[in-house]
Amino acid sequence: MKAAERSRLFLELDLARNGKQTGFIRVPHSVHRSAYGWLPIPVACIKNGDGPRVLMMAGNHGDEWEGQLALGGLIRDLEPAQVRGRLIILPSANFPAAQAGLRTSPIDDGNLNRSFPGDPDGDVTRQIAYFIEHVLLPQCDYAFDFHSGGSSLMYIPSTLCRRDPDLAAMARLLGMMKAFGAPLGWVGSALQGQDRTLTAAARRQGVASMGTELGGGGQVTPSVLKLAAEGMRRLLAHIGAYVGPVPATPDTRLLTLGGNDYYVYAPDGGVFEPLAELGDEVKRGQPAGRIHFHDTPWRTPALAHFAHDGLVICKRVPGRTERGDCLYHLGSAYPG
Repeated sequence: MKAAERSRLFLELDLARNGKQTGFIRVPHSVHRSAYGWLPIPVACIKNGDGPRVLMMAGNHGDEWEGQLALGGLIRDLEPAQVRGRLIILPSANFPAAQAGLRTSPIDDGNLNRSFPGDPDGDVTRQIAYFIEHVLLPQCDYAFDFHSGGSSLMYIPSTLCRRDPDLAAMARLLGMMKAFGAPLGWVGSALQGQDRTLTAAARRQGVASMGTELGGGGQVTPSVLKLAAEGMRRLLAHIGAYVGPVPATPDTRLLTLGGNDYYVYAPDGGVFEPLAELGDEVKRGQPAGRIHFHDTPWRTPALAHFAHDGLVICKRVPGRTERGDCLYHLGSAYPG
């Protein structure tokens, strides 16, 4: 049996049909309330003849709203005549998580972006991952995954990709990142959970992939939503999948990401006092934040330090923190 045929999920749309279609991917879900029920993952397909085959996805983490809203706007606004090829759009890929406003699914605690390549017989989140990797991605040339910092982090709006040793492939990725037009674009070689992410799934399927980190903090801001909407159109135009109006492209500053020393983690549980802000240039050994012990306020706060020189591209939002929570994320100058 082919891998795609093992999936239990049912797609209501005909991906070969021209025009705009909307509907659901049905995830079988038999529970006490509904013996033969299914979970509805919203999906759209906009097709106009031959051309690039593109998967556009958000809601990989349910509390990351910017990409979800921008893709919803794209579905409503884009007409088939503006498309060359086919767009498959998943605005809330992990729909149970998005419905609950959580990073992970309330059904199985599954983190979709740590669940690839998935399992057709696994829990709900792994079934969704399996469908995306083995049913959708093999029918695509490009995969774009629109993330943000969610409830716990705030990012300077950025595009990101995984480093590719093939120089031509790397140049194509950098071109897509610049076309989107976020203030920052960063290249990583050791992204967290790298073998279990959509990026890894796309690479296994031979699909060019790019992602974003668009703000966060559990909120949506007008400026970031505008960037997301315009960036999506610029990106689609860049790969030849969109022929409508394209806003001017802002400059993107390229950065590189390294290993664990590019992150700062809470050394203890307590209340986080940041000592650096987004956009600050910091040095190795510089104090990054204090963790205050509000239960024993006479204790000296614990001090976290930066372990690498770089630009602060991400900062934790909630004040209450536990040991091991990410406080900061750095980038450094791209060598290319």
